[in-house]
Amino acid sequence: MRIASFGFRSIPPASGSAGADKFALEFLPRLAARGYKVTGYNRIYPGQQEGPCSFQGVNIVYQKTINKSGIDSVIHSFKVCCHIIGKNTADVVHIQGNNALFALILKLFGKKIILSIDGGPEWERPKWSYIMSKFVLANAYIAVKTAKYIAIDNVFTKELFEKKFKREFEFISFGSEIKNVQETDILQKLGLQKDEYFLFVGRFIPDKGLQYLIPAFEKLATGKKLVLVGGSPNPSEFEVNLKKTADHRILFAGFIYGDDTVTLMKNAYSYIQPSDIEGLSPVILSVMGLGTPLICSDIKENKYIVHEDAILFKKSNIDSLSEALQFSLNNREMHLQLAETGKKRILKEYSWETITDQYIELFNKAVG
Repeated sequence: MRIASFGFRSIPPASGSAGADKFALEFLPRLAARGYKVTGYNRIYPGQQEGPCSFQGVNIVYQKTINKSGIDSVIHSFKVCCHIIGKNTADVVHIQGNNALFALILKLFGKKIILSIDGGPEWERPKWSYIMSKFVLANAYIAVKTAKYIAIDNVFTKELFEKKFKREFEFISFGSEIKNVQETDILQKLGLQKDEYFLFVGRFIPDKGLQYLIPAFEKLATGKKLVLVGGSPNPSEFEVNLKKTADHRILFAGFIYGDDTVTLMKNAYSYIQPSDIEGLSPVILSVMGLGTPLICSDIKENKYIVHEDAILFKKSNIDSLSEALQFSLNNREMHLQLAETGKKRILKEYSWETITDQYIELFNKAVG
């Protein structure tokens, strides 16, 4: 079976990568290892050069796009569709996100489509204007009508979709385990010490809640640092304003990936996930799988994963988050015990191998 996949930025991850790239990084090489012919489509921005033509058994094809948030994805997806159709690179096309129009085009050319939807309902994200949110909702309707098989990584989003669109969807989660890696020298490069920093890794957008985390941390009387990893290759005004903090303890570390990220997660005093909107967070799963103490907002998606194994704070509440940070500082042994209990449960319940099995079952159904 030939499988093509797009909807992420890059594997291995590059600047601006996020959860979709983590999924591709873990999932596509596992497909290739099981004997499938897998093609992954990476984005190339102005000034970037193409990398290797293969990665852990996955054939990599590069398609150029522009540095314009939102439009870059559309241009890339259009070029990918042309390549899949023109070069006939796949029997099944796996698409991440609501790329409904392109799913429809590929279906018209005889390709079997599997859609992966991560996170909460896309049309509810605060970054969209009213008109754009309606456009995204219309896109979801097209996706539901186009793809016979749609996998959603969030049980609550799955329930919402089933109620709204009057059909059943698959629930396939993200995985938690991280392969054994050698610790890198990233702590030395950033001037950090083990257990002397709080950590956040992700996109700098309103959904992720950094507008609460930074002022909450600023209220603490502690010598520990706050390390913020990530951002965007096309910084928004929101991101620019975040970086105006005068607190010297807050470190904007830029784009860090792979073993460096794992090293930062393993050695953090605590990881913080202050999101307003999340799916089944791949970062939370990874952090818990490493046994790192966790602080996160009390949205239902986070509570579904962490159970009682993390310190929770009230969503969007700076004072509550500051209190949670202080509680972690005052109750280290209890927080470590929560993390160890969570690690054992998460590694048992969320496996990338099981997730790969579930997707292969969908692929087999799609091709009959």
